[in-house]
Amino acid sequence: MFSVHLSEIPRTISFRTALMFLALFGCSFLGLFGYIYWQTAGYLKSEVDTALYRQIDTRSRQAPVLRQQEIRQHAEQDIEGHAPHALFDANDQPLAGAIQTLPAFKKYDKPYEFDWRAPHDRNRPVRFMVHRLENGQTLLVAQDIHDIREFDELLVQALISGGALLLVVGLLGAIALGYSARRRLEALGRSIERIIEGDLSGRLPTRGNRDDIDRIASVVNGMLDELERLMSEVKGVCDDIAHDLRTPLTRLIAGLERAQRRNLSKEEYAAAIDAAIEEAMGLLQTFRALLRISEIEVSARRSNFAQVDLNQIAADATELFEPLAEERGMTLELVPSAKPANLSGDPQLLFDAACNLLDNAIKFSPDDSHIQVTVIADATHSGIRVKDQGPGIPEAEREAVFRRLYRSESSRHTAGNGLGLSMVSAVARLHDMTLQVQDAQPGCQIDLMGKSGNRWEGRDPAVEAELGIR
Repeated sequence: MFSVHLSEIPRTISFRTALMFLALFGCSFLGLFGYIYWQTAGYLKSEVDTALYRQIDTRSRQAPVLRQQEIRQHAEQDIEGHAPHALFDANDQPLAGAIQTLPAFKKYDKPYEFDWRAPHDRNRPVRFMVHRLENGQTLLVAQDIHDIREFDELLVQALISGGALLLVVGLLGAIALGYSARRRLEALGRSIERIIEGDLSGRLPTRGNRDDIDRIASVVNGMLDELERLMSEVKGVCDDIAHDLRTPLTRLIAGLERAQRRNLSKEEYAAAIDAAIEEAMGLLQTFRALLRISEIEVSARRSNFAQVDLNQIAADATELFEPLAEERGMTLELVPSAKPANLSGDPQLLFDAACNLLDNAIKFSPDDSHIQVTVIADATHSGIRVKDQGPGIPEAEREAVFRRLYRSESSRHTAGNGLGLSMVSAVARLHDMTLQVQDAQPGCQIDLMGKSGNRWEGRDPAVEAELGIR
């Protein structure tokens, strides 16, 4: 019994894929948030710098006495020190303004920052700019950027908290995906173990959403269907061989034993040997038919596929069996299709399949009866229909008759080996055709139908490649 452990989750492809996308999304998130932070902070500082340049330009245009007087008035009005101005003499001694000490700077008319102890003993970050006046005095204008610093801190905190939330949610999602994938793989593993233990009727579970695992499971289920069918046929063949070949082998052995025990004349020995050869040839023919069916089922003949006209196939098969039908007084009618009945396939195999259908129809139909061969063709399907006036096939046996060596009780005394319809069924599977048995009232109707034109219309090429079908 399988169980999902936390240590197994990181090894799943879903978990690793989720981590990869989490990393990609995290990098995208950091890049986007960093760009927004950089643009916002740069915009706010550029606005402050623009205001500082404008104030320097205004102060520079004033007369020295008026400038000094207005800076003193500005200091009295700006109690909080949000936009302090200051004026220094040529020796950097304060003349007017809230700032009494000239802060360190490198160049005139360039923005710098420093922490200023404003009135009421509060340290406030300010952005300032220093300008040398024409009379040798130094003008300093500044702007409190405490709000901008707080906004920067809020952005950084949002970045950190958002990144942490993204990481937690992403990890939880990756674990959930990994756990779900692991559970699904465990279910597949349990199904495979049951199949390995001998339950060939078991199938891999699917969800019906056609994702990657569903497609693989569908391909494997198709393979298991084929394996189950082949195993069932092998078992049926073994049972039928033990049942049906026992009689000819018994006759062969009994004839040879009689010839060995008795004093037979030369003619009687020759007759016994002829009878033995006939029985052996019948057995050899049966095994040859079995080998040919196996060859067809492993797709060994697909290299000979070409465009085939079923009208021609049906005409050739009908012409071949006309003498046999005439011997028994039967009427063999061919009804060709008015439209081209083309499909891709092996012409020899399709001809053999049509001949087997006709052979069965003639074999099991009474003398002086009517057999009709019809070629069907429409926009999507092409096929051959053989209708006779024989005893028909009971509905309960319409699937069994396609098994190798299967013969119903009513046909056991009829010549044959029970492989004709098995060969037709193998040809139908090779050509992706359907084989249906229906009641003709009276008689039997067998339809061999396939899709017109493209041989691969009924299958997904990707699935065929995964199944290894040539």
